[in-house]
Amino acid sequence: MAEVPTGIYLDHAATTPVDPEVAKKMARFLTREGVFGNPHSTAHKFGQDAYRAVEDSRQEVAELIGAEADEIFWTSGATEAINLALKGVMLSPNVRGKHLIVSSLEHKAVLDTANWLACNDIDVDFVNPDKDGLITPALVESYMRPDTALVSVMHINNEIGTITDVAAVARIVHKQGAMIHVDAAQSVARLPIDVSKLDLDLLSMSGHKIYGPKGVGALFVRREVRSKLAAQTHGGGQEGGLRSGTLATHQAVGLGAAAGIVKEKLQIDRGHVADIDKRFLHWIKEIGGAELNGNQDVREPGIMSVSFRDVEAESLMIALGDIAVSAGSACTTVQTEPSHVLLGLGLTKEQALSSIRFSLGRHTTKAEIDTVGRRLIDTVTALRSIAA
Repeated sequence: MAEVPTGIYLDHAATTPVDPEVAKKMARFLTREGVFGNPHSTAHKFGQDAYRAVEDSRQEVAELIGAEADEIFWTSGATEAINLALKGVMLSPNVRGKHLIVSSLEHKAVLDTANWLACNDIDVDFVNPDKDGLITPALVESYMRPDTALVSVMHINNEIGTITDVAAVARIVHKQGAMIHVDAAQSVARLPIDVSKLDLDLLSMSGHKIYGPKGVGALFVRREVRSKLAAQTHGGGQEGGLRSGTLATHQAVGLGAAAGIVKEKLQIDRGHVADIDKRFLHWIKEIGGAELNGNQDVREPGIMSVSFRDVEAESLMIALGDIAVSAGSACTTVQTEPSHVLLGLGLTKEQALSSIRFSLGRHTTKAEIDTVGRRLIDTVTALRSIAA
């Protein structure tokens, strides 16, 4: 039996542990004794049972974000969903232009896809944040053109936790005849979302950010814009031809189950995270030279970036030992360059390299917060004395 890891986990923006009920339900769709059939082989009971499980899960995901089941398309994760959204629109013959607008603070899945499109005859503009580090509707509007086809913005920033007013951005985008995609990987488990009220065209999400499994995600495609999306994976024509490939029944079931639990526990989880976030901020304030990055007035509790003056983030993370935190996005922490998000806020390279992201979750306890707070004070003080 594998050992249970010890330590304190404050890296929920990187990934979340699978909820035990989700894992239990997934296990029933793997073995000969369970529902193992191909969900596309509906000529027999094995396939029919798998098909029903996939469709029931699709409905659960749809209900979480206020969509219809036929507007949910399975993917292997948020990265594939983002690629399908951006490439699917910008390479489609059914859109009005070849101009794409994205925020410069986006996840690498958006930025790298946008850069790839820029190398393939798509005109891309990157919107820099305002002085408060926010991507505002006015900023987006200033980049809009008659040939703008799509605008892509992040709902909750994965490094600093700031919230973009996507409903206001959507109004600007639609007023000028374009479409909007929202990266909601961090927000689905943290904010109530209704794609109809927000008036979104496309929304991407990930299973492992909402206490579900890795390797599965979903793309919401508003029914009215479905014809404007070109498939990026071709083969058997699954998912209405938009994303071919045999569906992993257990993964879809896992995401559906996780979505159902999030819907049930969202307000409880938000209240809990807000309480421990406030508690953690009290500890941060006890550390001289510790500054929160980003606009705190529009930050969703649970994700915060803190710069520690005269302390290298890498050294601090090593010294913290069994406390799991990160220096930024999990997709870029292998790089030695400072976070593009923090640099985009106007931080110096030194400030960015002295910053750590803390992300709290459903199972984080007050006792853990107090332990980390005390450890941070002692560790930062010790590192500064060594450097002096």
